[in-house]
Amino acid sequence: MAATDTTELWVRRFHPSPDTAARLLCLPHAGGSASYFFPVSRAMAPRVEVLAVQYPGRQDRRHEPCLDSVQALADALVDVVVPFADKPLTLFGHSMGASLAYELAIRLEARGVVPAGLFVSGRRAPNAVRDERVHLSGDDGLIAEIKRLNGTESQLLDDDEVLRMVLPSIRADYKAAETYRPTPGQSVSVPIRALVGDSDPKVTPEEAARWAEHTTGPFTLEVFPGGHFYLNAVVPQVIDRISRHIENSLATAD
Repeated sequence: MAATDTTELWVRRFHPSPDTAARLLCLPHAGGSASYFFPVSRAMAPRVEVLAVQYPGRQDRRHEPCLDSVQALADALVDVVVPFADKPLTLFGHSMGASLAYELAIRLEARGVVPAGLFVSGRRAPNAVRDERVHLSGDDGLIAEIKRLNGTESQLLDDDEVLRMVLPSIRADYKAAETYRPTPGQSVSVPIRALVGDSDPKVTPEEAARWAEHTTGPFTLEVFPGGHFYLNAVVPQVIDRISRHIENSLATAD
């Protein structure tokens, strides 16, 4: 398969911006897809080109085998992402996507590509481990967890055909998120900004604050009102935080 074909499989460019000053790579949550970030792409183009990652096993990639390991996803994605780093590249990941963004940043730095920033949203730090086993639940248990977090639209989960289509990818993602353990001693130099909801059952502000231990660069934590998907209610504010970070990075580079 040609490199271009592989890139188009993994990365969605909803608003291509050839003259962009910088890029933002967005990594979805467990069960999520690239389309979740369409509003972000629309809001930030053309100044910043948003690249949204599409994991295998969902939507137009639903016939591909799912990857159930954060490290395996990062290994598969890094070659796709490197060419996009010809301009300053910031990473944003929500929930499982935050762990993936961190592992991707490790691999990019190993190749001499230092991202302009790493935003980790709705996810505890890699060294703040919980014993979670939702991925081992039956279908009913998995669906109940999704509804509890309000991640996937509940009405879709009432459709048997849709359920058969999405549950395998959701289960694989949950396995990736719940079994993820970082390699001891690893860290990044990229600045990390952690964002979290104040009533998120999956991560406390204290667990999010421990991301500071995973970078030798600057760290900031911001707590918003809301649960695991606090993000849905504060999209403009989050876009503002990312935009300002990118603008500051560009100004510093100049």
